[in-house]
Amino acid sequence: MEWNFRSAGELAAALRAGEVTSTQLTDDAIAAIERDDKGVNAICVPDFDRARAAARDADQALARGEDRPLLGIPVTVKESYDMAGLPTTWGMPQHRDFVPAEDAVQVSRLKAAGAVVLGKTNVPLGLQDIQSFNDIYGTTTNPWDPERTSGGSSGGSAAALASGFGALSIGSDLAGSLRTPAHFCGIHAHKPTLGLVATRGMVPPLAPALPVELDLAVAGPMARTARDLTLLLDVMAGPDPLTHGKAYDVTLPPARHERLGDFRVLVIEDHPLIPTGAAVRAGVNRVAGALAEAGARVERHSPLLPDLAEAATLYMQLLISGAIARFPIESLAELQSRATGLDAVRLRAMAFSHHEWLEANNGRELHRQSWRRFFAEFDAVVCPITPTPAFPHDHHPNPMERRIDVDGVAYPYFDQLVWAGLATMPGLPATAIPAGRSPEGLPVGVQLLGPMFEDRTPLRLAELLEPELGGFRPPE
Repeated sequence: MEWNFRSAGELAAALRAGEVTSTQLTDDAIAAIERDDKGVNAICVPDFDRARAAARDADQALARGEDRPLLGIPVTVKESYDMAGLPTTWGMPQHRDFVPAEDAVQVSRLKAAGAVVLGKTNVPLGLQDIQSFNDIYGTTTNPWDPERTSGGSSGGSAAALASGFGALSIGSDLAGSLRTPAHFCGIHAHKPTLGLVATRGMVPPLAPALPVELDLAVAGPMARTARDLTLLLDVMAGPDPLTHGKAYDVTLPPARHERLGDFRVLVIEDHPLIPTGAAVRAGVNRVAGALAEAGARVERHSPLLPDLAEAATLYMQLLISGAIARFPIESLAELQSRATGLDAVRLRAMAFSHHEWLEANNGRELHRQSWRRFFAEFDAVVCPITPTPAFPHDHHPNPMERRIDVDGVAYPYFDQLVWAGLATMPGLPATAIPAGRSPEGLPVGVQLLGPMFEDRTPLRLAELLEPELGGFRPPE
């Protein structure tokens, strides 16, 4: 069990040096899952027999001198990715028996890199929540507090990593689904630049696995260390070979800087549409303090920053109008008559015409231009992921009636998405990092936003900040 919380980089070095075998790593991970996952419920679809077979194959490959990026390393995969021979349900009971015939492109890349897939991790119904629960697999709890959520929609992956169930996981992010679970569970995650990582095969049950360019949504890596995010992103990155030929290698620009003191960073802790809770505010300021201590240029205000309220509105319009097929709208007129604030924006977006969507998309392009000007003067933005640490489970059947408690004041549940949308709407890369603990001992994370297709800049910043902030710590 000594290996279960080691980084993927450490495991790769130990495997190459002959200090441990993939079979041992895999058996240890499976033993941990069988012992501890009853209370966490992170691994919803185990695949232990095939994992053990893959580990034996990896040991033989290592003995032959093969050296692939993830050779022999145990990992997990979000349930929403197709894996041949395993169910893909997205938590929807009507699809509990759907088993795809082919692997998603990212599962294929994991296997080609030599990874040992332990199984699939839990998700919310239709991936449409900031929590991970459904009627097929039940509720994933937070390893730090079982009364609280692990986040969503990649909550099973985050809980698995925090519990030592594999060294890496792949998730996806449309509304903070990589970053929020990382924040809630004390791990690292990276939302890549929109379009950087192929997503074919991460589709709802029965939908054809086509090489389409998704709007807003991305696939991305999750890990316990920042360096492991880069290791996994390098495996995942690149266009779909169905549209770009068999060669899908991609070369990203190097990080802008290699020293903390050279970074130019804007720190944002306040949003005009929802307050930031004290615990998260403290986390943001811990990061700001570490940067300032290292000599980085740290600023709190800039006229170059795009308007946050307008960004949140555009994000909600694009998010909801794009997902309209999954939302019931029979009583839309009645709901609209009672809605205010962002709730009203969300409800109006459910009935968007194509003309209205094009107007919102044009607004997005204007924001992208603003971000290009911004990143000529700054290298990164530090800001919250959500306004609070992990909140207690809330399974009210109508999410529009749920509330999020921010330091004793209730706000509409989905208003907490505004921080996630800051990177998602324009398609920017964003790295979630642990930034300490709340007074109750819960993990607190922040996100580092970078320029489009310069993913290595926030990833390198995360790596440099990790020793200053303490990084991941296993739950007691």
